[in-house]
Order: sequence, then C-alpha cells, then structure tokens
Amino acid sequence: MAEVSSATLDLELLRSFQAAAQLGSLAAAAEQRHRTVSAISMQIKRLEALLDVRLLERGPRGVVPTTAGEALLQEARELLRMHDGMLARYAGRGLRGKVRFGLPEDYARELLGDVLPEFTAHHPEVLLQAVTATSGELVRQLERSRLDLAVVLDRPIALPGGEPLWRTTPVWAAPRHANLIERESLPLALHEVDCPYRALATEALERLGRPWHALFTSTSIHAIERAVETGLAISVLDRERLTPAMRELGEAEGLPALGRCEARLHFARAIEPASQPAAQALADLLRERLRGRGPWRSAAAG
Repeated sequence: MAEVSSATLDLELLRSFQAAAQLGSLAAAAEQRHRTVSAISMQIKRLEALLDVRLLERGPRGVVPTTAGEALLQEARELLRMHDGMLARYAGRGLRGKVRFGLPEDYARELLGDVLPEFTAHHPEVLLQAVTATSGELVRQLERSRLDLAVVLDRPIALPGGEPLWRTTPVWAAPRHANLIERESLPLALHEVDCPYRALATEALERLGRPWHALFTSTSIHAIERAVETGLAISVLDRERLTPAMRELGEAEGLPALGRCEARLHFARAIEPASQPAAQALADLLRERLRGRGPWRSAAAG
C-alpha cells in the first residue's frame, strides 16, 4: 500500500504567493500583507520547497509566475475563496470591510448593470465604494492607495503588473449623416488627458500627419457619443458603443489604423487586512465575468 503524504498547505503561504503573483512585486506583496520583504520571500521559498516546483521568476523589475505558478494561482484563488466563505458562514456572518473600486467611465454602464449589483447582493455587509475616471487617473489613485483595486486600460500609462481581462476594440466613430472626413482639420470629440482612446486617436493622426483639433472635450462618454450622433465631431469609441446614428470609418476613408488596448485588473499595494477577503471576492467576480470577454458579452449573457 502506497504511503500517504502528510504534507499540508499553509494558507498563509498561499496568500503571500497570491499577493506577489498578482502585484508582480515582493515589496508590494509585503506592503499588502503587512510583512517584511524577507518574510514574503521566505514564505514563497517554503511553498516552492513543499511543492517541489518553481512558482515565481525573479528579475530586476519584479516577479512573474512560471507556468506552474499560473496554474497554482488559479487553484489558490479558488481554495482561499472557499475557505474564507466557509469561515464566514460558520462564523455566522458574511464578508465585511470596505472595498474601493475604480473603473473606466466608458464601461461603467455595463458593470453597474451586471457585476456590481450582483456583488452587493451577495455581500450586503461589505461597504462598496465605486468611482469612475480615466485610466490615467485610476493609476494615480491606485498608486496613492485611494483605491483597493481597479480595472485599468494599459494606455496612456502602462502600470506594471496586473491581470489581463479583455482586449478592447477601438474604432473611428463618425455621424451617419454628416461628412466630416473631408475637412482640412479633423474635428474630434475627446475625453480629457489620460484617456486611452484620446491617446490612440491623436497618436495615430500625428503619425499620419493629419491635422486635427479637439472640437468637443468632456469627461462624460455619453456627451462624447452625443457629439458624434449630432454630427458635431468624430471620435474613437469601443465598437460595441456604436449606435444607429453612427458609422465606423477606417483606412478606406483615409483614417489611420488604431492600436488596441488591454483592460487589466490591478490591486493597490496596501489593502487593509479586514478588507482583503472582500477585495478578493470582488476580484473573483470580475475575473469570472470579464476575462477574455469584456463587459459587453458578459452583460448580454447575464
């Protein structure tokens, strides 16, 4: 009869590994876990020794999971979620704490109509604070620990680390019944600075040498869309946001090809210990609903 191993997994080792893998930094994991960098490093080495496999590749810019580490990360999330949920149920209460979540304004309608209501329904004792802003502003708020986690596009500021959720599909959006493309200077409707799609539009036009001017600037995606629909300006929107009053333009009309962005899930370097399980629960739901699909198909499927 084969000998049964008596080895057991220490959940604290898994939590430290999860933090380092998600944040891409032992220092950031140490800050989030309220431990020293050497303690986090020793915990991960103990876990690697226990499993007899390398989990993280260490380099000058931080750490990244190995293939085995990626597989363990998925299983660790599920194990810790089940553990924390079971503990909460048998302790007679659900998750508590405060979660400060940031999301790009362009995707707020879809996330507010699907993911966030489900989270608050399942975790009514968690104080959820959701804010919208440009991706550049969300990066600054994460770095200042004013947010616990955020969905951020990787332009115009490429924040290191994070977990890929979905690829966006930016297109040139023009009014259906107005021809603005032949104007000497292309009239654009844009968000303020720090907007990924503003950066895509202006960089592409400047590479082509095409004159442009910001005819309409707003922090509201709905105002930008209205400026396009009424024939005022051209903009760059996610293809899923095009309405019947708009049409998509491209290279056939003399406009340059646009790059793509990736939406990534980022955690703050420091999250209050009492709020970490709730932050992880929201992250789990975001992964489940958005990874590889984005909010559009997720909302339709729900």
